[in-house]
Amino acid sequence: MFQVRIHGRGGQGVVTAAELLAQSAFDEKRFAQAFPSFGSERTGAPVVSFCRIADAEIRVREPIMFPDALIIQDSTLLKQVDVFAGLKSDGYALINSTRTFEQLGIADVADNHTRFITVPATAMAMEHLGRPVPNAVLLGAFAALTKVISLDSVTNAIREKFKPKIAASNCAAATAAYEFVLAMVPADA
Repeated sequence: MFQVRIHGRGGQGVVTAAELLAQSAFDEKRFAQAFPSFGSERTGAPVVSFCRIADAEIRVREPIMFPDALIIQDSTLLKQVDVFAGLKSDGYALINSTRTFEQLGIADVADNHTRFITVPATAMAMEHLGRPVPNAVLLGAFAALTKVISLDSVTNAIREKFKPKIAASNCAAATAAYEFVLAMVPADA
């Protein structure tokens, strides 16, 4: 089972990201579950959502404490929340930022992991969507980084969820992020 924890802020599409990721897995004939963890948060408050992907039925229902991958939609959370808690030693971390690990203050954590990458997801969202919503962008990057799901499954899930015009721009943004990550990460990684 591959477990993903998604950190972000209310209004960034954190819950939708987990749902789209699960739908992507369903489209590949796999089992998946997606669920959020939040109370009465408002726009801008920290939010966490979870997604599990497996080749067999998933019976666990608790929050993901030891993720295989993290998607961090807002890098300001790095100073507010222990987003790396429980990340497996061979885990992936995808961080929405234009800054280096040193500038983000996580060089010591990133140096211990070879699967950390930053992606300018908000800038890509602004370019393709005209809005700072990085969720679909980061799912395209996730597909390239982890190879757990395909870009086609991500774009199909986006098309199923959104109206055609919104889906087209989100698919373009996800594809741009996918290509960005492929250019950054060696093929054998």
